[in-house]
Amino acid sequence: MHEETVRSLSVDGVGFAYRRLGAPSPATEPVVVLGGALQGMFGWPQMEDRLGPVADVVTADLPGMGSADPLPPGPAHGLLCAALERIIDDLDVPRINLFGFSYGAGLAYGCARRVPGRIARLALGGVPAHLSTGQLELWRRAADHLVRGDAGTFATLVTEALMCLDEDRYVTRRALARRYVRRSMLHAARHSPHAATALGRALTDRPDFSGVPAGVRTLVFSGEHDTVTSAERQRAFAARIPGSRFLTVPDTDHWVVLERADDIAELAARFFTDAPLECAPALAPVPRPAPPSARAVGAADQHSLAVI
Repeated sequence: MHEETVRSLSVDGVGFAYRRLGAPSPATEPVVVLGGALQGMFGWPQMEDRLGPVADVVTADLPGMGSADPLPPGPAHGLLCAALERIIDDLDVPRINLFGFSYGAGLAYGCARRVPGRIARLALGGVPAHLSTGQLELWRRAADHLVRGDAGTFATLVTEALMCLDEDRYVTRRALARRYVRRSMLHAARHSPHAATALGRALTDRPDFSGVPAGVRTLVFSGEHDTVTSAERQRAFAARIPGSRFLTVPDTDHWVVLERADDIAELAARFFTDAPLECAPALAPVPRPAPPSARAVGAADQHSLAVI
């Protein structure tokens, strides 16, 4: 049984909170998980299930997210990194493992550059290292709909912006992921008091991906069909970090952490415990369902055998 603790903290007068699930016998430093701009501390059950046996798992409502206070005017990344440092201090550990996905990858990278001595290992997924003008304009249109109270159009636009919709590129669980992402975005739009502000900050306060976190062991992974920032661009980003590893996860897009949730959690557990990555299930393609015509033929053959 994992012991759950929720702690309220503040930085520069801005209140926020984090949640810690204690491992009975941790084999590595605590793992802090940072997600997208609209993700909060209760959005990572698959990571908790897989990492829970080997490490304390820490999730957070950082300033401007979830239940936390709104961010003050001005650049936010310094304040968010200071909030992460407060969490590390409150955990009373010298170092943590840091997992950042999407918007959280930019935040995690900036924090690792700022305090590399506090980060044992850094895993980054879906790194938005490059966004086109067209992508930024689509996000601005989505934000405008949110400000006007049109949560439905906002959720649809954001979902389409984050997913590969090209049917010629196979993405496992695409339809399920699309429904889940849209429902999550709709819920955030209707229930998060800071959704519009958080999205606006994500657009205007872009993370700084220059420089490198000195001496931090780093893993970068990308969905094969990521259309936010391509796998090729993420590979080029990883190549700038001395000693880093880059892995492409087949049959996924930007939402790799949802489409192959168990495999990504397993990959993270391996990385944070220094286990081999070469045989990680996330690196193998997923079994694909037979096309409708093949399934129909198979059913007909079974029927014939039954009749015989």
